[in-house]
Amino acid sequence: MRKNLPVAFRITGSKAEAKALIETIKGDFFKDILKAHVEDDSENNAGIKPKDILQCLPFYPDGLAWQLQLTRKDIRKSEAYFRLHNFLIVETDSGSISRQEVVSMVPPLVLDVKSNHKVLDMCAAPGSKTAQLIEMIHSEEGSAFPEGFVIANDLDNNRCYMLVHQAKRLNSPIILITNHDASVLPNFATTKPDGTREHLKFDRILADVPCSGDGTMRKNPDIWCKWSPANGNNLHGIQFRIARRGLELLAVGGRMVYSTCSLNPIENEAVLHRLLVETEDSVQLVDCRDLVPGLVCDPGISHWLPASKDLQYYESWEDVPEQWQTQVRPKMFPPKPEDATKFHFERCMRILPHHQDTGGFFVAVLEKVNHLPWERASHKSDEVIQNTKSEDDDIELSLEQEQKAKNVHGRKIFDDMNKLRESKRKRRRLASGFKEDPFIFFDDDKEDVWSSIKSFYNISNDLDPRCLLVRCIGKKKKNIYYTSPAIRDVVLSNGDQIKLINTGVKTFVRCDNKNMDCSFRLAHEGIQSIIQYFGDSRKIRLSKDDLVMLLQNNNPNTPPEIVKLNRETQERLQNFATGSCILVYEEEGTENPLKLQMVGWRGTMSLRAYVHVHDAIHYLRLLRADCSMFEKNKYKENRVSQDNSTAVSVDSNNETTNDADGKDINIKKEIKPEFSDELKE
Repeated sequence: MRKNLPVAFRITGSKAEAKALIETIKGDFFKDILKAHVEDDSENNAGIKPKDILQCLPFYPDGLAWQLQLTRKDIRKSEAYFRLHNFLIVETDSGSISRQEVVSMVPPLVLDVKSNHKVLDMCAAPGSKTAQLIEMIHSEEGSAFPEGFVIANDLDNNRCYMLVHQAKRLNSPIILITNHDASVLPNFATTKPDGTREHLKFDRILADVPCSGDGTMRKNPDIWCKWSPANGNNLHGIQFRIARRGLELLAVGGRMVYSTCSLNPIENEAVLHRLLVETEDSVQLVDCRDLVPGLVCDPGISHWLPASKDLQYYESWEDVPEQWQTQVRPKMFPPKPEDATKFHFERCMRILPHHQDTGGFFVAVLEKVNHLPWERASHKSDEVIQNTKSEDDDIELSLEQEQKAKNVHGRKIFDDMNKLRESKRKRRRLASGFKEDPFIFFDDDKEDVWSSIKSFYNISNDLDPRCLLVRCIGKKKKNIYYTSPAIRDVVLSNGDQIKLINTGVKTFVRCDNKNMDCSFRLAHEGIQSIIQYFGDSRKIRLSKDDLVMLLQNNNPNTPPEIVKLNRETQERLQNFATGSCILVYEEEGTENPLKLQMVGWRGTMSLRAYVHVHDAIHYLRLLRADCSMFEKNKYKENRVSQDNSTAVSVDSNNETTNDADGKDINIKKEIKPEFSDELKE
C-alpha cells in the first residue's frame, strides 16, 4: 500500500501494427530497462526482481497490455526509463497506445463488446474506458466497416471535451458524445427502413458510476484523511438511479456492467441488491470471470453493515438513531441470510490492491432477461389503449375506459418518472454548457462541393455522401466530417432531444491551392475510415526506403524532391496531378503483412508525407527505421555538451603562450554559437 501505483498501458491498432509495435517496445526499450535495473544497486531497487519491473497482464487479449514500475524518480535517474517515458507520450498522442490503470481495463473486457453492438457509456469522462470500447468495436479484422457504435455521455460539460480528445486520438466515426445527467438520460430514437421511429435499445451499457473513490488510496493520498462512511451513503441514491436508468435503456438479452473504484459495499452490493429486488426476475447477475483469465479477484459479499458518519454500524434500520436516518436508509441494508443466496453476489468481482499490485475496484455484470416490471406494465397499458382505438377510430375512449387504461399497474409511476426526467433535462440544458455549432449533414450527392471531391479522388458510389457533415450554416465549408450511417441516424432521429457535443472524424479540409483541381485536401484523421471507397488514381504505392525518406524529411519548407525517390516511384508520379494524395505501403514476404496508408502531398517537384510529427515517429518505429532526429534526449544532449566543454578546455590550454617576462597569458577567443535557420528569429 505504500508503494507507488505502477504505470500501465495497452497497445491499440490493427493486429499487424500492434505486433510490429510490441516487437519495437521489447527490442528497443524493455531490454535497456532491465539492464538499467540490474546495474542500479540503490536501496529503492533492493529486493525487486527484474521480472517484477515489467509484467504482461495475463487477462488482456494477445499480450497487448503491460504494467511496469516507473516513477518520476526513475525517469530522472535513468536514460532507459526516460526514453520509454517519452515513447509512451508520443505513441499516446498518435493513438497507438493508451495509458490506463490496470483495473480500469476490466469493465470493457467483461462487457464483451462485438463489432455490431450498440454501446452506451453513461458516465464516460475522462474516456479511457470509452476508448477501449471503441477499439473493441473496431477490433474485428477484415470487416469493411463496423455496424456498432458508442454513445459516450457525461454530466460535466467541461469533462465532455476530455472525451472529445480521446475520440480524436482514435479517429473513429462511430462515436457520439452527449452531455446529460445519466440518471435522467433521455430515450434515444432511431428510424427504421420504412421511416417509422422507435426507441433505441442498447446491446451493451457501461455504468461506471460516480463513487467515493476509496479504492484509489494508492494514487490519491487524501483518501486516507478524508474517508468517511458518509461518502458512500451520500452517493448510494444517485448510483442506484443511474444503474436503474441504464437497465431501462438496455435491450432484452443485453448486458450492463456496473463498476466503481470503491470498495464500500453501500456503493456496490447494496446498489445491486436494490436493483435486483425492484426488477424482480427481469435482471440477473452473470459471472464473467472467464473473459479475464488470470485476473485475481475476490467474490462479492452478501452481508454488510451500514454505518453513520460517526463510525457506528447498524444491524437493522430499527437500530439507526433518528439523527442519522436521513443518511442511513432502509434499502442500504443487506438481504436476510435465508434470501442472500438467490441474488448470487458471489458473481461480482472485488479487485483488491494487494492482489496484483493495482488499485481497488468493483465490477458486476447484469443481464436483462426480460422487460422490467414497469416496462411490462407500460406495454400492457399501450395495448389496452391501442385495442380500444382499433375497435372504433371515430369514437373517443369513454371516461371509464380511459381511467381503466391509466390504472394499469405501474403506468402512472412510469409516466411520472418520464415527466420528471423531461423537466430535469430541460433545466440542465438551460443551465450548463454553451450552445454547440450545429451538425449539418449533406442531403445527397448534389452538394455543391461534393461533385469535385468525388471526381478528383475517384470515390465510388458506395460512400454515402449523406454521412458527411459540416458544422456551419450558410458559410463557406471549411472542414467536412464523416460519421457512420448508424451515428447519422441517431443524430437526425433525436434532433433537440439530446445535447450533442461532438461526432464525426475530420475527412476533408478546404485548401484553396491554385495548383490543385479540387478545393479540399484529405485529412489524415479520417483516411482510415474512407480509404476503402477510393480508387487508385490518387494512391501512390511506395517502397520502404522511399516511405522512410519521406517520413524522416517531414519539414514542409524543404520537402523531398521527386528525383531522389527510386525510379519506379518516379515513373508512377509522371502523370500524377499535384495536390493531396494517399501514400500506400505494404510489407512483402510475411504472413501478416504490415499495411500503412497516410495522407501525402504531391507538389510540382516534390512529394511529402502530410502527417503530424508524432504520427511520423510512429510510422518510422513500425518500419524499424531511425527516428532519433525527432527525439529529445536530455542525457544525450548533456553528454554532447560535456564533450564540447572538454574540447574547448583542451583547446584553451593549448593556446597558452608566454610573454617577454615569462608570465603565462591566456589568449581568450570569442566563441559565437551557431544557430540553424529555424532558430534565427
